Order: sequence, then structure tokens, then C-alpha cells
Amino acid sequence: MRDQLAVPVTEAPAAPAPLARWPVLAIAGATGLVLLATSARIGYFGDELYFLASGRYHLEWGYADQPWLLPVLALVMDTLAPGSVLVLRLPAMIVTVLGVLLTALLAREFGGGRKAQVLAAGAYAISFQLLASGHLLATSTIDPFLWTLTIWLVVRWVRTRADRLLLFAGLTTAVAMQGKFLIVFFWLALGVVVLLTGPRELLRRPALWVGAGVTVLATVPTVLWQARNDWPYLDMQEVVAEQVNRFMGGPLAIVPLAVVFSGLLVGVFLVGHGLWQLLRGPELAEYRFLGWTVLLVTLIFVVTVGRYYYMAGLYGLLFAASAVRIERHRPARWWRWVPTWPVYALSALLAIGLALPVRPVSMVTTTDFVASGSLGWPRLADTVVAAQRRHPGAVVLTHTYWQASALEVHARQRLPPVYSPERGYWYTGTPPEGSDPVLYVGADPRHLGRFFTSTQRVGTVRLDARPDNVNQGVPVWLCHGPKAPWPRLWQRMRRM
Repeated sequence: MRDQLAVPVTEAPAAPAPLARWPVLAIAGATGLVLLATSARIGYFGDELYFLASGRYHLEWGYADQPWLLPVLALVMDTLAPGSVLVLRLPAMIVTVLGVLLTALLAREFGGGRKAQVLAAGAYAISFQLLASGHLLATSTIDPFLWTLTIWLVVRWVRTRADRLLLFAGLTTAVAMQGKFLIVFFWLALGVVVLLTGPRELLRRPALWVGAGVTVLATVPTVLWQARNDWPYLDMQEVVAEQVNRFMGGPLAIVPLAVVFSGLLVGVFLVGHGLWQLLRGPELAEYRFLGWTVLLVTLIFVVTVGRYYYMAGLYGLLFAASAVRIERHRPARWWRWVPTWPVYALSALLAIGLALPVRPVSMVTTTDFVASGSLGWPRLADTVVAAQRRHPGAVVLTHTYWQASALEVHARQRLPPVYSPERGYWYTGTPPEGSDPVLYVGADPRHLGRFFTSTQRVGTVRLDARPDNVNQGVPVWLCHGPKAPWPRLWQRMRRM
């Protein structure tokens, strides 16, 4: 009996199947080529301008709506190739390609062979959300990759019990925390589930807590910045909840949207099937805790009213779990058609056509949020510069942080300092006392009437594009007579 009990301790872990190197690399390479081919289309997206302006001119340990990683990354890429949209987006392309590879490796860790690895990698590559975010340098691009890497390290630890993997998971988490704080919810959910269901051994490993300590130390500067500035990140959560309720159907729509954006047609099926396999499949019984973790993370985001794409970091796990089951057992007849190459090809065409800016600029509207949010920023800058030359003493304010970022990126040398009361820009500085008149970009007279005694329209942004676009028709106002001293007025103007 003693010898029998000792077998699991001394027995080497079963070796996974060989990596399906060439087909997986082909899928990853094709994903990279598609993203490269579309990366220089139109121009910087609004958030990319914000990261770029923050990195160039307002570098801090933290910001109202994020930590410091994305501005630093934008600064590095812009230093390597100033003004290059393609180079700025290279990190987004790289992490998306690596996400494809990691998803294949997840399927391999679950015992999947060639077919499972190819199915999982392909599903990641044609996921609507992951492909769309792979086009941009954004927190929603970096975060899913780091979640996928963390999950792969945990899954591999379950098989090998090599504690260095938990340390690497902690280091990955430390990096993730410098871009977005969401991975805290993954570890919180994982910890609760493991405590209740096992493997409790995970929580007793010193390497796990060393990694947690590194994460805490790495995040201290950002936390201190938040504390010094009255925790604006908490205000952002209220903004996110308001936007979800207004534009995304409320918290009950989070799960359906997350499923749909996992990918039409393939992702929708594999996400649900993969979760079921983690919860019920005998082949993945050892990883049951990850299925419950997915459910608890989802519940947290629903209760806290998060955005649907916060769950994109779980897609790779679910794709891999589903693919392994499909490889070993034919799906039910009613959806057997899904894991076939014609459906994957059709799904890829849908994803490219809907998620990436491949349509002519003349067809772009705000329904194509990324393309519309990338169109016309240089024209906006030129319009404001022309208005400021006609009114050389005016201080420049913008209604949105996107507009302020665009002016700093495209016209900093041609304008006086630019201010904005929105989000992170509110913290970059207050207009000097006595600033009058003011060139205000955006908004409408009713809003401006709360802060100034008179407004006059002195410019309008005109684009060679359809009327329904972010920068089409943006007004430039000349405002006189601030209704309060600037420190008090700035407090009243603050917008998140």
C-alpha cells in the first residue's frame, strides 16, 4: 500500500503530444500578416494618441484611467520610428500572434494533439475581439495575452508541479498590473475556487507568494499616484458602468456580448463547449477548478458592471478545452459542421471584414468605431491651428482627451499648451489664472454657457468623409469671460 501511494509522487508527468509546429506557425504567421497589412490604414486611434501624448509629454507612474505601461510602450515605439503608425502597433501584432501560439500550447497541455492545437489556434486567430484589438496598441490588446500566458503557466504547473512556473505567473501578473488592474479578479476568483475545490497545494507553494510579492512591489508606484490624486481610477469604474448601461445593454448583456465577440461562427460554439468541458468533461477533470474560475470571474464582471471584452483573456482557455474534446469525440450532429475548414475560412473572412479597417474611407461611419476614431485627427489639428493664428492670445482647451492628445501629437509645436478637463488630461495642468479668451474644441454653446459669458464659433472641422464620423463637423469656439477663477472653474469642468 505504501508503495502504491508513493507512485504519484515519484512518477514523472506524462509528456504532452508533439507541438503541431508548422500548421500552428502558419496560422500565427497569417494572423501577423493580416494585422501588418491593415496596421497603417487611416491613422492613430484616439486612445493611441492619448498613450503617445502621455508618453511623450506627461509621463507619470499612473493616470486617472490606467497605470503607466501603455504610455511607456508608445513612447518606446515612437522613439524607434517617430510618427509611424505601423511601428506603434507592432507590439499589438506581436502579442496577438503570441496569443495564437499560446492557445495551441494550452490545447497541448490539456493532452491535445495536432488537430486540437490547430482548432484552438485558429479560433484565437479569427476571434472578432482579439483580432480587432490586435489592430491597436491598447490595454484591451495587451491584457488578454497576459491572461492567456498566466493561465498557460498555471495549467502547465498542474501537470508538472514545477514551481518556477508559478513564479513566472507572478512576474507575468506584475507586468499585467502595469497596464490594467483586471487580472486581480482572475487571481481572486482562482484563489477562492482552489480553496474550496483544490488543488489546495497551489496555495501552499512559496513560489506563488513570491510572485505575488513582486506584483505588489511593482504596483506600489501606481497605487501611490492614485492615492495622491484621490483615487480617480475608482471614478473610472463609475464611468464604465454608466457607459455599459447606456450603450451596451447593461450588465445582463455582458455575457452574450462576450460570447458573440469571441468569434462568429467558430468562437461562439467553442467558448460554450469549452466551458462545459472544463466543468463536466472527464478528460479535463484535473482542471475543473479553471471552469469554476471562469464562472466566478464572469460573475464578478457582471456584478461590477464591467465591459464585455474584459473576459477576452479567457477565450484561449475555453478554445483549447473545446478543441481537445472535439479531437477525441465527434461533436453532436447539430453542430458538427462548426469545426471544419470551410466554416473556419468563412469565420476568418467575417472577422477580417468586420473587425479590421479594410473598407474604403468613404464608407467609414461611427458604426465602425475604430476606423471612425482614427479618421481626421491631423485635419482637426490644422483647423485648431488656423483658429489660434487668428486669435493668437487664446488658450486652447478641448472637450475630450482624444482631442487634446491629437493636438499635442500633431500640432504641439504650432500651438500654446493644450488643456482638457477630461480624464487623465485634467491632471496634466490648469489653464493659467486670467486665461481669456479660450479656444474650446468640441462641446456645444449650452455646455460652454455654464463656464463662460459668451461663445462664438470660429472654426469647424471638415473631412472628406461621411457626416457620421467622430471628427466630422467638430466645432471650435472662441469663449470669453470665465465665470469663476480658473482653479475653481477647473474643478467644475472636470469630466471622467
